[in-house]
Amino acid sequence: MDSSTIASDYPRRLLLGPGPSNAHPRVLAALARPLLGHLDPLFVELMEETKSLLRTVFATANALTFPISGTGSAGMEACLVNLLEEGDEAVIAVNGEFGRRMTDIVERAGATVVAVEVPWGRPVLPDDVKSGLARATRPKLVAVVHAETSTGASSPIAEIAPVVRDSGALFVVDSVTSLAGMPVRVDEWGIDACYSGTQKCLSCPPGLSPVTFSPRALESIRGRKSKVRSWYLDVTMIERYWGAERVYHHTAPISMNFALAEALRMVVEEGLDARFARHRANHRALAAGLEALGFGFVVDAPYRLPMLNAVTLPAGVEEAPLRRRLLDDFSIEVGGGLGPFRGKIWRIGLMGESCRAANVLALLGALEDMLPAAGASVEPGRAIAAAEAAYGTVAGRE
Repeated sequence: MDSSTIASDYPRRLLLGPGPSNAHPRVLAALARPLLGHLDPLFVELMEETKSLLRTVFATANALTFPISGTGSAGMEACLVNLLEEGDEAVIAVNGEFGRRMTDIVERAGATVVAVEVPWGRPVLPDDVKSGLARATRPKLVAVVHAETSTGASSPIAEIAPVVRDSGALFVVDSVTSLAGMPVRVDEWGIDACYSGTQKCLSCPPGLSPVTFSPRALESIRGRKSKVRSWYLDVTMIERYWGAERVYHHTAPISMNFALAEALRMVVEEGLDARFARHRANHRALAAGLEALGFGFVVDAPYRLPMLNAVTLPAGVEEAPLRRRLLDDFSIEVGGGLGPFRGKIWRIGLMGESCRAANVLALLGALEDMLPAAGASVEPGRAIAAAEAAYGTVAGRE
């Protein structure tokens, strides 16, 4: 089979899992633009535009705001290994898989972890962070996942921030799933280091991790007594390429930066408030439809993510076979559970370009079709009607 046949045989999936999300044709077209050199004056112009757009989306004036060459996990590692040295202490909130991964990175950096263990499916709350700080001696930083992709829980960063600030520690926030899908206000909330990923609500292919560092974080990095334990992710070197000096560090992924810039333009064109409202509206409609079909939610309503819905299936329905049939028969992807939720839940994403009323209705229609054969009692049309009622009027859809 030649390459053209392979490409033509690829199905068009509706990506409604925990990421990646579908990318707009404008973003995909940007990937196919002719390559430039990583120091070409035209690419340098694009770098400056990208930094400016990222500052808008992060709601920050931080000078050191740029995309790390790597996925969101690279952004996570970059923030932690640059801010921590051997012997430092870090308070890490763990309410899901991605908080757990932060503890692993902190230990590899030679720092001490004070883990704040929170039950999966519950948000991290200010009192949780207070309890972690009370067990710490001299915490260098506190890290919290804003939108925990493994559970669908949203932690109230605005409420946690004053607790961290009063402790004197640096505040690190994972916004991989939340950025461009719900408010992330770096400066207003006093976040010192924040990282994200391109493949979630930014609706760009995976491969870059937007990061931003406050002046206080940068001062801490520049005052290190030892080298950063990653040459590739050492921001003291990377900033010389993304800053005015343009000193070569590594070859930037040119095409991915083209795609990210286009995706960010689309976010700004839509407007952040409008984009957040679209995610909320489609989440409400999906939730109404799923509940009409007998699905339940892992997270209590006030803390549910609009872009990542963690749900239990109707009684007696096996999740994996139904998920596979959804992919095979309807070309719709949803995600299964991680960790203690493996085999027990679905993770349904409504992220960025995938967050559309037509996609909500397509998923609910497919489920209405499939569930009777899986052993669930379904009233035809009930889920669609519930979603339609949640939308209210056709004009209110996005």
